[in-house]
Amino acid sequence: AGVAVSPAFAGDVGAGEQVFNANCAACHAGGQNVIMPEKTLEKAALESYLAGGRSEASVVTQVTNGKNAMPAFGGRLSDEDIANVASYVIATSESGWDE
Repeated sequence: AGVAVSPAFAGDVGAGEQVFNANCAACHAGGQNVIMPEKTLEKAALESYLAGGRSEASVVTQVTNGKNAMPAFGGRLSDEDIANVASYVIATSESGWDE
């Protein structure tokens, strides 16, 4: 039998939702953006605006380092929490945010 290889970013979507609700929802509730309304967490906006494109790795980078009005969470959240919230954001952008 082969050896199972997990992807580089295999965050826990359920745990990521909790991290999102506690840390991100103030500005990004429902996948929106209260500061820069065009830069939402919707699939098309992530593809257009997120440095590196719509991927968990790109979300991890943005959350860790911050950008423009978004603060860096690298010192506030663990790497695991950031990986989990990235998985949640990508999964939810795929399935659609509930407004």
